[in-house]
Amino acid sequence: MRRKAEIRRRRQNKAAMLCISLVVVLLLGILLWQGERLKRELAGYQEQERIFTEKIADEEARTKEIDRQKEYMQTDEFIEETARDRLGLVKDNEVVFKEEQGE
Repeated sequence: MRRKAEIRRRRQNKAAMLCISLVVVLLLGILLWQGERLKRELAGYQEQERIFTEKIADEEARTKEIDRQKEYMQTDEFIEETARDRLGLVKDNEVVFKEEQGE
């Protein structure tokens, strides 16, 4: 009787060890799968970061260009150029020659 109980206990121990081993392998598989998913996600975020960094650099360059244009628009040279081009104004001692629209 004692021998049967011992054999039964060993079978139960083996079954329990097998179940525990399967659970551990399953958990390990899940962890590996999640790790790969997180790596792909991280790579996507790094690509987005690179794109946004480039956009920021482009916008900073554009801002500098706008600031330069703003400074230029406050100069007398710009005012004079605009008055000549858009309003057709000339200085007092200037002579303007215009081409005739010929045939």
